Amino acid sequence: MRIYQLDAFTDKLFAGNPAAVVPLAEWLPDEQMQRIAAENNLAETAFYVKTDEERTYHIRWFTPTVEVDLCGHATLATGYVVFFLENDSPENDQIFFNSRSGLLKVCRGEHGWLTLDFPADAVHKANVQPPALIASMGEKPVGVFKGKTDYMLVYETQAQIEALQPDFREMSSVPARGVIVTAPGQANEGETVDFVSRFFGPQSGIDEDPVTGSAHTTLVPYWAEKLGKTELTARQLSKRGGYLRCKLNDDGENPARVDISGQVQLYLTGEINP
Repeated sequence: MRIYQLDAFTDKLFAGNPAAVVPLAEWLPDEQMQRIAAENNLAETAFYVKTDEERTYHIRWFTPTVEVDLCGHATLATGYVVFFLENDSPENDQIFFNSRSGLLKVCRGEHGWLTLDFPADAVHKANVQPPALIASMGEKPVGVFKGKTDYMLVYETQAQIEALQPDFREMSSVPARGVIVTAPGQANEGETVDFVSRFFGPQSGIDEDPVTGSAHTTLVPYWAEKLGKTELTARQLSKRGGYLRCKLNDDGENPARVDISGQVQLYLTGEINP
């Protein structure tokens, strides 16, 4: 089986979020895919199978320990593989993935930019909070919210986000996929983004995820309302770091969706010998 490893949401190698992508002719047993993901030991390994429909594929995502419902950076990486490496859609600028989170679209733009079209995640204030949520963070936020799978903690400054040192053992007891922390962006080396974030997921086998595309389905609706704008720039403040361009699409009639754009760099091409 071919395997690719790519860095997503970055314009340079050894940054962004690494993901493995494995094209398949047909599905492997779930246990085997989970073992491959564990062996890769990356935040995410994506497997995909071409369907009978034009430009459409099935996709599944695995962390080293569990299968997840949605993963942004590995979908971006898979889109890159389909467009540029497997040559499945050389004439198309849009492809579709059937997933546990519904139909997802990836569009190819200029200068290697790819855009994910994901369903927006509506958040609400978390009036009831697990005791370990704030205790594990070590600093109280100004707001606590809950989305479909994650908690989101809002802080006042980017400096607070950068300084957080969570207790991951305590956080692992929080009943969620993970915890997003976020704050408004501040000027940094001549660049200012609309908001910054980090993502912690010890419950899913990854203490801190380098760049979390799916978390921006929660972040973008919140910051779009807060800042009064629908097109936003974002930076995830992990050690590897990542940069995203985002847009909220909400016409008030259909369910809101989020465009999440980034670049991808190919790190390696190899073969699996199971």
